Amino acid sequence: MKIVIITLFFFLFFVSCSKEPKVHLKELSNTELRKTTFESLPDFHKENFDEVLQLFVKNCQTKKVFDIYTDLCNKAQETQNAQEFITANFQPFLILNNKEDNQGTLTGYYEAEIHASYEQTERYRYPVYATPKDLVTIDLARIYPELKHYRLRGRLVGNKLVPYYARGEVAYNDLNASVICYCDSLIDKFFLEVQGSGIAKFDDNSSIYLGYDNQNGHRYRSIGKYLVKRGNLTLEEVSLQSIKKWLQEHPQELDEVLNYNNSMVFFSKREQGATGALGVELTPMRSIAVDKRYILLGNMLYLSANLQEKKINRIVFAQDTGGAIKGSVRADLFVGSGDEALQLAGRLNAPLKLWLLVPKEKAVDRDE
Repeated sequence: MKIVIITLFFFLFFVSCSKEPKVHLKELSNTELRKTTFESLPDFHKENFDEVLQLFVKNCQTKKVFDIYTDLCNKAQETQNAQEFITANFQPFLILNNKEDNQGTLTGYYEAEIHASYEQTERYRYPVYATPKDLVTIDLARIYPELKHYRLRGRLVGNKLVPYYARGEVAYNDLNASVICYCDSLIDKFFLEVQGSGIAKFDDNSSIYLGYDNQNGHRYRSIGKYLVKRGNLTLEEVSLQSIKKWLQEHPQELDEVLNYNNSMVFFSKREQGATGALGVELTPMRSIAVDKRYILLGNMLYLSANLQEKKINRIVFAQDTGGAIKGSVRADLFVGSGDEALQLAGRLNAPLKLWLLVPKEKAVDRDE
């Protein structure tokens, strides 16, 4: 019987003896995979391989990516044929879930924009906070290695750690945090937090980049689902645009709806545009946010989704995470900035298939 063994951290363990067995990556014990071919990937031949290679080399500058692809990071610097580099050095594996068609969900996010001021005024009333000085973050993996993807956040009251303030509690407590700037729309500020990064534009035409720095420890809850539950929108109507429109038309219910999401994001100034959890600047239509319990940051994948007016089939890079991104076949595609990106992100909700591109150099075939 022929099996595939992935050495080092890419050790593959067979759970089936079929022609196309399901396998596990040792580093991703929750993720099931099925070996496939590049020829089976939708529109793979249409890919811009030169662009992919440039991004791969750029990502290799981070320690996480270099640790995954060490030899290939070095080899990529010298390659003359981008397509051959991909097909000769990687093996695609379909990521499986508990659905028969192995389809998940693709959504989109964008670089949000807010109108801002460094001074609080009647117009610019809403503070954009840096990470509070009293926010305590505990890395549980130091005590419980099996909880390596989890962080405990809270604040000290005496000698006890208690939950940090929820979104709706901040207005009634003095937040021990610096204010980066003030914006003129509570709705725009909320969606800045949902997107995780953005641009603050000032009246003198200057601007600064804002990036995710921390979070208050409360779980993300979708206000779109909340509006559906209340009967304000139907499931088919829900989009970023429809939610914004509803909030603007119902200012008297704004606080109640926004505070349904107890999660609150804190920011820091950045020297570059939208930057993901991997620490590199995001690339429109190439960067995705994933659930890192199933997919490691830094991995290269192939994505296939059919939006109503267009197909999205391309190589992408796992460079970010998000509170709403849950599951193995689940991704949030970064679509860029500006009005066009906002429109695409708002309506992007499509069936998804994902393939993990595993280095062939880690695989050794043998007969048993």
